[in-house]
Amino acid sequence: MAGALTTTAGAGRAIAAEPRRGGTLALLLSAEPPTISAVAHTAYNTVIVAAKVQEGLLTYDFNLTPKPQLAVSWDVAEDGLSYAFKLRPGVKWHDGKDFTSADVAFSITALKSVHPRGRSTFANVSEIRTPDPLTVILALAKPAPYLLSAFAAAESPIVPKHIYEQGGPVDANPANNAPIGTGPFVFKEWVRGSHILYERNPNYWDAGKPYIDRLIVRIIPDAAARVAAIETGEIQLAPNSPIPLSDAERLKALPGLGFETNGYQYTNTISRVEFNLDRPVFKDVRVRRAFAHAIDRKVIRDVVNYGYGRIIVGPISASLAKFYVDDLKTYPFDPKEAERLLDEAGYRRGSDGVRFRLTHDYVPSGDLYRRGADYIKQALSRIGVEVTVRAQDFPSYTKRVYTDRDFDFTFNGMSNLFDPTVGVQRLYWSKNFKPGVPFSNGSHYANPEVDRLLETAATELDPKKRYDHFVAFQRILAEDLPDFGILSSGEFTIFSRSIDGHTIGADGVSGNLADVHFVK
Repeated sequence: MAGALTTTAGAGRAIAAEPRRGGTLALLLSAEPPTISAVAHTAYNTVIVAAKVQEGLLTYDFNLTPKPQLAVSWDVAEDGLSYAFKLRPGVKWHDGKDFTSADVAFSITALKSVHPRGRSTFANVSEIRTPDPLTVILALAKPAPYLLSAFAAAESPIVPKHIYEQGGPVDANPANNAPIGTGPFVFKEWVRGSHILYERNPNYWDAGKPYIDRLIVRIIPDAAARVAAIETGEIQLAPNSPIPLSDAERLKALPGLGFETNGYQYTNTISRVEFNLDRPVFKDVRVRRAFAHAIDRKVIRDVVNYGYGRIIVGPISASLAKFYVDDLKTYPFDPKEAERLLDEAGYRRGSDGVRFRLTHDYVPSGDLYRRGADYIKQALSRIGVEVTVRAQDFPSYTKRVYTDRDFDFTFNGMSNLFDPTVGVQRLYWSKNFKPGVPFSNGSHYANPEVDRLLETAATELDPKKRYDHFVAFQRILAEDLPDFGILSSGEFTIFSRSIDGHTIGADGVSGNLADVHFVK
């Protein structure tokens, strides 16, 4: 693949026998997060910081094998209808209260209600039992073959019941912006537009950790300023492909920096163009197909994204290989066919050459989307569609698209995560129209057969049958086209060689960073 990055051998994974203690680590965010708890939000910049404070029941190695975090052991019934967790004893919330099974029950109930993916992830959980303070039993109405992979901190955080019972609804609770958790770092302050500060938790249950004294998250929206901060050493850790890719090769050559491509096994991100199907113009599938023919994915990969990423043909990332299908109905770059479809749909060019006018809202998550929006504007102008590109900050974008629904179409990125039921179903399931919940079914796509296939796959224990359901789902989407995939993204983290221990599992820098330490 052109422009492919290679993982630096051993980078961020080999932890010294006696890690050096102390110091302040500077972590980069390229955009202001909408909130800093992941209990009701899946924005990438929320997810990166949330797990430093609020933990999950489990964590996962690079092969997605579950490991203990707040749960020390677990048992899944043979019929898949019961999950029993034994919790870690002696764990305290940052305010000194005991962590118990009541917190887990409260959190999973909240996730099922307000988390963008939680509604589908925990759909089959019919009852949560807490027979004692250190035991949680999830009873399921139907099997959930993906569920044991869904308990990472960034995906299913455990929050303090005694805090969230106060202050209003979970998704609007003030605690989301001043979180209390069980994790290795204690929240101290959030100065919007500048930084988020965390300090070492001296009472962390994993004795001796974390190794650093402070974690400061610097918010730097300007790309040139991000590059400078990394290059000068102001930033030691920068996840999620944080720089213009035009600068990547130069920075890779610097001896003090390393590039890490591990730590994204839990996310599997794609980029896509998504339509607002409530807009009259996009109710006609011919218009949606015309857009797909007008946009050249190769230009987005090779020019906009400097050769990084893999072109995809459907809603599932190529990196999620066991579910990816590459023989779907496709829409090759063909502006003449795009014009024919628009003419057929009744949208002929006016005297000024314009068929209709739209506004394009792109997700402010990096150069791919900003530069991609400019290219898409040019591509659509060639078929007579006049586009105004609207730039905005992340909270404004999510409010516009998912609360106000005041958008025509958007170029955004979505995490498929570790399983389509968790990462993909939320985007196309008609029962997931959730006003105000970011990264749910924003297109308002509804197809009863798609709902049936997704719901059946979510409970099917036979791997072959489950795969077949997801193939059928992808084939329908390729015809209906509520959105269309562009690239399966190749994410990377830039790190200073003065640190180690930052990427030790599938969630990479989105993990709790309890093991990160300075080596010089």
